[in-house]
Amino acid sequence: MVPKLAFNYNAVPKIRFGVNCLKFAKNDLTSLLGDRIMVITDPGLMELGLHLPLLKTIEDAQLIVFDEVEADPSFSTVLKAIMYARRKSVTGIVGFGGGSPMDVAKLTALVCGSNENLDEVWGVDNAKGPRLPLCLIPTTAGTGSEVTPISIVTLDSKEKRGVVSSLLLPDLAVLDPKLTLQLPSFTTAATGIDAMVHAIEAFTSKSPNNNILSRVMAKEALVLLNRSIRTAVENGKNIEARSDMLLGSMMAGMSFANSPVAAVHALAYPLGGSFKIPHGLSNALVLSEVLKFNSFDMHAAKDYANLAKIVCSSSKMNGSIHLEALQFSEYFRQLSESLGLPVRLRDLNIPRNDLEKLASEAMRQTRLLVNNPRSMNEGDILKIYQRVW
Repeated sequence: MVPKLAFNYNAVPKIRFGVNCLKFAKNDLTSLLGDRIMVITDPGLMELGLHLPLLKTIEDAQLIVFDEVEADPSFSTVLKAIMYARRKSVTGIVGFGGGSPMDVAKLTALVCGSNENLDEVWGVDNAKGPRLPLCLIPTTAGTGSEVTPISIVTLDSKEKRGVVSSLLLPDLAVLDPKLTLQLPSFTTAATGIDAMVHAIEAFTSKSPNNNILSRVMAKEALVLLNRSIRTAVENGKNIEARSDMLLGSMMAGMSFANSPVAAVHALAYPLGGSFKIPHGLSNALVLSEVLKFNSFDMHAAKDYANLAKIVCSSSKMNGSIHLEALQFSEYFRQLSESLGLPVRLRDLNIPRNDLEKLASEAMRQTRLLVNNPRSMNEGDILKIYQRVW
């Protein structure tokens, strides 16, 4: 894909990054969020006590904690958070955790600030705003949600529905690698692959807004993530590796926030919606086969061969663009396997008889499929699921 010379690029106004930076963010947080601050998080983080440094940082404010966010948050959870925030008359919102708490925080800030109905804002640029002041603080390296204008919710029908709006970009993102030190190795691997997918799909996106800034950011993100993912999985206390992963995840997020993701995500969403497969693992499962499919597009093959120079050793590069693109796709299957992730749908008890239903659901992700470098139909998607099964 050739980046456009005319493009739009939206970014978070202020980012704090560094070990212990949360400790020094007090003035930023209190001046932004006011005196009635709602922290949206999940029960697992509360149990680990990861929220305690945050609460200490903003202890002078009146704190309201909503800790009921589940993985792949449901529509009802978002509504519950919104009603709780309204009841408590909060002045600002903090999303603290992985992608799920941050996604709920974004929509809570939007709806409480604008009084819009959620059903009116689904899709791209339908939100009108304004929203409440918003700060996002990630505790995983993967979603990049702290710097993206996107929020994904699971409906009662198990379909994934998204809101895309620059209003969902926070006023402040605080990224402290120390908050990721307790991530289990499996989660580190799955969320790390998720971040790599963001970089790859942003770099190769067919979006008319594929741009030079996103591509530069995506390549550097892939460098950081690839050099550190194995270390972070094997030795979670390695702060240098954790810093690389968190920075790489953020950069990949900034990249795909402006040059959006494509078919890997389109095929991953039904796995999460129907079978509760974690989002990062869903992406990892279909990544290699989607890349192989796309490698038969000339522009995608050139991009993959370009990115292959980052992840594949030079001894494996043979000069053929198509073969280098295929080596790139195979690299990620081997990476997932080496990190201990399942590489087959059947290993997760997904029945083969359900593959046609999954393909039908993936076809509804038109917002994503339109960005894929090679057009896909339902039959193509079914074949990919079958190869991964």
